[in-house]
Amino acid sequence: MGSPPRANVVLKTVARLAVNNFFAVVAVAVAAAVVRQAWPVRPEEILDRMRALPPVHVLTAVILAAGVVKLRRMRRGRDVYLVEYGCFRPKACYRTPFATCLEHAHLMPYLVDEESVAFAMRLLERSGLGEETCVPDAYHYMPPDRSLRASRDEAELVIFAAVDDVFAKTAVKPADIDVLVVNCSIFTPVPVFADMVVNRYGLRADVRTVNLSGMGCSAGLVSVGLARNLLQTAPPGTRVLVVSTEILSSQYYVGTERAMLLPNCLFRMGAAAMILSNSPDMGARFRLGRVVRTVTAARDADYRCVFQEEDDKGNTGIRLSKDLATTAGYALKNNIAAFGPLVLPAWEQLLVAASMLRRKLLLLSGHGKARLYRPDFRTAFEHICIHAGGRGVIDEVQQGLGLSDDDVEASRMTLHRFGNTSSSSVLYELAYLEAKGRMGKGDRVWMISFGAGFDCNSVAWECLQPAGGHGADGPWADCVGRYPVQLPEIDKDM
Repeated sequence: MGSPPRANVVLKTVARLAVNNFFAVVAVAVAAAVVRQAWPVRPEEILDRMRALPPVHVLTAVILAAGVVKLRRMRRGRDVYLVEYGCFRPKACYRTPFATCLEHAHLMPYLVDEESVAFAMRLLERSGLGEETCVPDAYHYMPPDRSLRASRDEAELVIFAAVDDVFAKTAVKPADIDVLVVNCSIFTPVPVFADMVVNRYGLRADVRTVNLSGMGCSAGLVSVGLARNLLQTAPPGTRVLVVSTEILSSQYYVGTERAMLLPNCLFRMGAAAMILSNSPDMGARFRLGRVVRTVTAARDADYRCVFQEEDDKGNTGIRLSKDLATTAGYALKNNIAAFGPLVLPAWEQLLVAASMLRRKLLLLSGHGKARLYRPDFRTAFEHICIHAGGRGVIDEVQQGLGLSDDDVEASRMTLHRFGNTSSSSVLYELAYLEAKGRMGKGDRVWMISFGAGFDCNSVAWECLQPAGGHGADGPWADCVGRYPVQLPEIDKDM
């Protein structure tokens, strides 16, 4: 089938531009009409009419105009900026190739039977993870060290490395931090991680701290939303440090329930830190756009989709439902319903509205149901970072949004190199885009995360200042030249 005639393409492009810039077009038309009507009036006459106005009327007009501007600014809220971010980069000694996983499992027959080992290896081969993903020291012991001390050691390693990295990239000092938000889903010791960070970096006595837990892989973007709410009401120049991680050491599952073995195979060590501010004068690199969170916990199946519990032998672990990808797709659909109208250009929204009207008319006339138009989010964003929760999750989002392999490259490569690092994964993906030199000034980024509950989060960013030299110093510094890699095909019927 040949391409459409050039005239049709030009007409469609002009129509899209006119719709996307509707208000600008209307404003120009109105201004032209006003100028045309006022053209016969000489400048001297306009000045005479202005001088004839009573002073009280002029003063009232000025006050009303100032009030409208003030109300608009108050309603919009302050802009929030990402000053800088940093990620934990694991050393090679933490690497866990598939062969190591298999050897350890065979050396621990008292923990894992052969059937479970075979299942876990099939899962790893289909997971999208590579041979360089890393696990904490505790996983390298036989049996794994699930002690409190091991978990604290892991937390100090990954959190401090990420925070050190973000401070090293900016002129912001620990004493400049006004608010601290730390999220870790499963492991929450006493004192909490927020206090651990305050102690390590000597943060001020009046620093406000928040520690989030139990939210799973979505907690990183939930923390961004929380930081935004705080910054929009805080004095100018306020700085928030956000730390996202998941601690694995104490959560190793030693049973044989297949649905509870999945986290052992998918999750890997990682952490990320961000400094956010409500002032652009701090060398901000990204401006925060829309933030939308959707919670579907009212549905029983969604609530139990990611669930911590004991198996029939009393072993504690996280049970991942076989319908995880479908649940994520449902949550994303609901999230998009709220997020799309806030970010999509008018042309795309017009096409969606037209398809909904057509579907309604067909239903009323008894001619069946028409498919709704799927909006093209690539018209609103240059880059999309999908939480690297697993191959199935990325596949579901790619198919649902109609994305190309290039659009999801950052997500797939992050899963391959680092595994599922939980709430920090979207920042590893952002680091990949910057390390590849693909981020430009003005580029728009859409981050999507999913978490226990079940919930879905969307966050939009606009790049103000590309990484420059910093992009080469991130978590991809020693391997970005090898990526992207070709992932093996998998048999869907396995």
